[in-house]
Amino acid sequence: MRDTFRGGVHPRERKELSKEASLRVFDAKGEMVFPLAQHIGKPAKAIVKKGDPVLVGQRIAEADGFVSANVISSCSGTVKAVEKRRTIAGVLQECVVIDNDGQYTEAGTFGQRQDIADITNQEILRRVAAAGITGLGGAGFPTHVKLAPKEPLKIKYLIANGAECEPYITCNDQLMRGYGKEIVEGMEIMLRLFPNAEGVIAIENNKPEAIAAMEMAVKGHPRLRVQKLRTKYPQGGERSLISVIAGVDYPTSKLPADVGCIVDNVGTIYAVGRAVLYNEPLFRHVITVTGEGVKTPSNFIARDGTSFQEMIEAAGGLKEGAEPKKVISGGPMMGLSVSTLDVPITKTTNAVTVLLDDEVEAAELKLTTCLHCGRCTTVCPNGLMPQMMADAIIAGDLERYEKKLYGLDCIFCGSCTFICPAKRPLTQNFKQTKAEILAKRRAAQAAQGGGK
Repeated sequence: MRDTFRGGVHPRERKELSKEASLRVFDAKGEMVFPLAQHIGKPAKAIVKKGDPVLVGQRIAEADGFVSANVISSCSGTVKAVEKRRTIAGVLQECVVIDNDGQYTEAGTFGQRQDIADITNQEILRRVAAAGITGLGGAGFPTHVKLAPKEPLKIKYLIANGAECEPYITCNDQLMRGYGKEIVEGMEIMLRLFPNAEGVIAIENNKPEAIAAMEMAVKGHPRLRVQKLRTKYPQGGERSLISVIAGVDYPTSKLPADVGCIVDNVGTIYAVGRAVLYNEPLFRHVITVTGEGVKTPSNFIARDGTSFQEMIEAAGGLKEGAEPKKVISGGPMMGLSVSTLDVPITKTTNAVTVLLDDEVEAAELKLTTCLHCGRCTTVCPNGLMPQMMADAIIAGDLERYEKKLYGLDCIFCGSCTFICPAKRPLTQNFKQTKAEILAKRRAAQAAQGGGK
């Protein structure tokens, strides 16, 4: 049985800062901000206006298309505005802003457990869609869409991603330790949709407590098993997991379902169980607040819409005398640096990481020309050639970058940048190039549409 994928790197884990911090509920006190674009696909459409009263669990924006997701209020209070606010990405986006009354009065439409035998498969999908569930460990793909492939009978593996390979982050580790039974319930519900699939809970071997908890939880569930993975980054990448579990490598022109796999984060699976069994929408999820700059690195069950500032305060605030160089949404390999703490956590925020050292800034001081060592190619989990991709960017040959070197297959894991002895900002350049290519495509499509 395979336990890892080709390539990959071994950054410092730094999980010891928070790995023993049990999950605790945190209820914010300040105003709550809910971006309408918290997922891949079309942004949701606001269905509330200034002055409207809202309750916990109430839908405040509805999916506006097939690949879209509802947005749910995590607090009770009054809508302060529907306006553009700064978000994690550093851009202004349309948001619903709620004056939080601190009472957290629930809508009363969820909470009573139902017998799964009374719920049809179609109703499962409807409840997942109504709950606004998206992937909680990646880009935020709407879960109800992922769970409705064209040929469900061809799905061979339902993979629960418990790898949590990103340095610093430990919230899913704690979720598996404390909520194994609930994760298994979510898996069993999802397996009803795929009668020929095996459920595999994939966990890196640096989480022995989580492995033990999930192995205990799957006892008596013949369609479920736990698979230990070698600790290596990016083991938790979708393609990496499929490579290990199913033994399949596939082009990015295909979806995981095309090769018989469905992959979801353990937090997403937990949310599916809550949505189907309790009619509970997604308005809170697990998150780690950590880093050398934080006084008490912690794991929380936090409400969407809470500001980064309040999350850091919940972890004891900054260490006395600390001067953070960088605050990241997520971890240091794939996370986004934020310019202000006045931004909200969203469905896809799995960590707030406060760093005292800026390794990117330090690398810029050591930047040299490419040494042609080939290390970047060796560690790329997708088998790409980062050195040649970078050369194509410098030459302005975006057609070669996309068509010959498959540059758009890059998942921006950061492995090439991490290993590069010349300290070249490879991943950053690939992100920017993909954005440019996609922007040109959208402009061309808009021009074509305008000419009709």
